[in-house]
Amino acid sequence: MPGVPPSRFAYLGPAGTFTEAALLRLPAAARGTRVPVRSVPEALDAVRAGDVDAALVPLENSVEGSVPVTLDALVAGDPLIITAEVVLPVTFVLAAAGAGPIHRIASHPHALAQTRRYLRDHHPDATTVEVLSTAAAAASVAAGEADACVCAPLAAAHNGLRVLAEDVGDNPEAATRFALVSRPGPAAPPSGNDVTSLVVYIAHDEVGALLSVLTELATRGVNLTRIESRPTGERLGRYAFYLDCTGHVAEAPMGEALMGLRRVCAEVRFLGSYPRDTDEPPVPPPPALGSRAFADAAGWLRALRGTT
Repeated sequence: MPGVPPSRFAYLGPAGTFTEAALLRLPAAARGTRVPVRSVPEALDAVRAGDVDAALVPLENSVEGSVPVTLDALVAGDPLIITAEVVLPVTFVLAAAGAGPIHRIASHPHALAQTRRYLRDHHPDATTVEVLSTAAAAASVAAGEADACVCAPLAAAHNGLRVLAEDVGDNPEAATRFALVSRPGPAAPPSGNDVTSLVVYIAHDEVGALLSVLTELATRGVNLTRIESRPTGERLGRYAFYLDCTGHVAEAPMGEALMGLRRVCAEVRFLGSYPRDTDEPPVPPPPALGSRAFADAAGWLRALRGTT
């Protein structure tokens, strides 16, 4: 997809989800066609099949952690790459169709977890009902299937609901990170503040295999910002490791680290190099491990080889 502007985007629907709100932050998606789907695997399968150009899916939340279904679906079929990320502050509202008593409150499990304190303090006798998304919760209230819901302001407005309380989240700094995923293609040029995502499969019969992975990164000044294990499904004790690292595949330190990982790992799956959605600068590497130091060393080696 890089080099060809996308025009059709899948996202976790129905209309009004946090995923749609995040998608609307991307200018191409705001102008293009947005296609709601029922699940993350369905969104990624639509990309693989060519039914859409890209899909925006939730990757991790600052309170609840990663979204396992996304991690698993990214590697469950033909290769996909992440081309962009969107970090969306999460603001929940409690909404209802009217002002009647509240006995059943619907929402996505992550939303219920992030508003647990509010619901306990203000609606201790209400029963919570888990649904596929916060937008589906709003739709269930509009249909009379629940008395109230925890949802995004966008979902409440889309379903014509009355907002009973704003900012009901327990953590005002909560945010969700989304990934824009497409079919493989050349990465965009480095932005100066990029992240590279990988999945590595280690040799489980070798002592220190995970340490070898970390060493390949550390010795090249590549900052590891996230590591998480997921079962491979082969048998108990077999895991793949999902990594986020500061840097871009086109830069020498990251390139050399990737070659090192290719040598020491059973398999490496590259998930993309893309700009970070933050104003925070990346953690600088030690002076001897920066891109300029790598370029100087490469020039020195070329000169040596030219004299022998």
